[in-house]
Amino acid sequence: MFAILKLLLLSISSQLNADQGFDVRRHLCTVTRYDVAKDMANTSAVAANNIPNGCTPIHVNLVARHGTRSPNKKRMRELDKLASHLGELIREAEEQNLSLEKVPLWLRGWKSPWRGKLKGGELIRKGEEELYNLGIRIRERFSELFDEEYHPDVYPIKATQVPRASASAVAFGMGLLSEKGGLGPAQHRAFAVTSEIPASDIILRFHDCCGNYKDFKKRQEPAVDKLKEPVLDEITSALVSRYGLKFTRQDTATLWSLCKQEASVLDITDRACGLFSPSEVALLEWADDLELFVLKGYGNSINYRMGVPLLEDVVQSMEQAIKANEEFQKIRREEPLELPPKPPQSRNWRGSIVAPFAGNNMLVLHSCPANSASKYFVQVLHNEQPIPMTGCNGSDFCPFEEFKEKIVAPHLKHDYDSVCTAKLEEPEQKPASSKLSQLFRCLLSLQNDDTRSTKDGL
Repeated sequence: MFAILKLLLLSISSQLNADQGFDVRRHLCTVTRYDVAKDMANTSAVAANNIPNGCTPIHVNLVARHGTRSPNKKRMRELDKLASHLGELIREAEEQNLSLEKVPLWLRGWKSPWRGKLKGGELIRKGEEELYNLGIRIRERFSELFDEEYHPDVYPIKATQVPRASASAVAFGMGLLSEKGGLGPAQHRAFAVTSEIPASDIILRFHDCCGNYKDFKKRQEPAVDKLKEPVLDEITSALVSRYGLKFTRQDTATLWSLCKQEASVLDITDRACGLFSPSEVALLEWADDLELFVLKGYGNSINYRMGVPLLEDVVQSMEQAIKANEEFQKIRREEPLELPPKPPQSRNWRGSIVAPFAGNNMLVLHSCPANSASKYFVQVLHNEQPIPMTGCNGSDFCPFEEFKEKIVAPHLKHDYDSVCTAKLEEPEQKPASSKLSQLFRCLLSLQNDDTRSTKDGL
């Protein structure tokens, strides 16, 4: 009996220690701040430098998400409804003479921190800093590319017309070009940020212009909600038992949304986030990752096929850079991948790493004159970390011609009009596994885009 008790105490102690080291800010899917995501990438793997001696970067093409922002109008309305419903639950418990002893004090009379705001979704100071500092790091990392006098044709910065995206582009440009001018103590300089009309911006807001994608998303959203329901129901039941209030599934979903906003925007982790155990947070994060995977990731090929205009633009700019320099002297199969496995199994697809605030991809073109096989190489960086390319034998440093042939060409067999306007055949739907039924993817170029529509509420 003593041995069993001792084991039980050791187990509880181990769990407490694990919980104490748990940081909910690392589990917020696409609401994750960039510094947190970057730190997660740095601690998970140390990338080796595979760039051969004698190679120098001659061109960088950056595509980045906007920085950390406040909740949008849709989220703010949900939080106001939550405040009203929480008040009803408290009054109902009091009328029935139920004990409120287990109810956290902050929940009683809680109001949304964003109540009364008429607009939302704007870039906050933390988001400005993310892009400003990213600009500085890129200038320092590729310093030889920024010796030339500024000209908008040499250093084009493009943004969508979404305010948080254009503001992110400005913050990025301020960092990139700081100390390059004579404005103020920081020696800033004026620079251009250009954008296209949203209705025709198929390079940076292709998802808003793609009719077939919008139809696909509308069809899939109910099925995705159905996938998430068992997780929300399980956690709702636990919350009701834990705090003695009659929470609904919608309450749980909105409390999780509040947790993400508080942790990311306000740096508060002991209120809404404190309602959930670490294992519940892991499940809620997984549910978010499922939604991102199906509607914006590798769950369907249209999610990335519609980005062909951006891919073409990137390759074209590289070819132009090669031409200018010389003048001076996935995967082939496009079948949906398996859904991310449920915790505690590990998974590669995590929204907090794939698409945090200010998340970015860079394609760096290197000139390697001493290399006899290829004079130009492409390196791909995700959130500033080198990424191995399957099409280039797992290397993150790929000969340009091989990059075009094995990575780019399979996608260019599709064009934007055929992907987004032609009638597509419905893929055969695989039945959900029993496990799944039971339990259950701004911008700058030096280009800019928001990875989602404003009305999505992410």
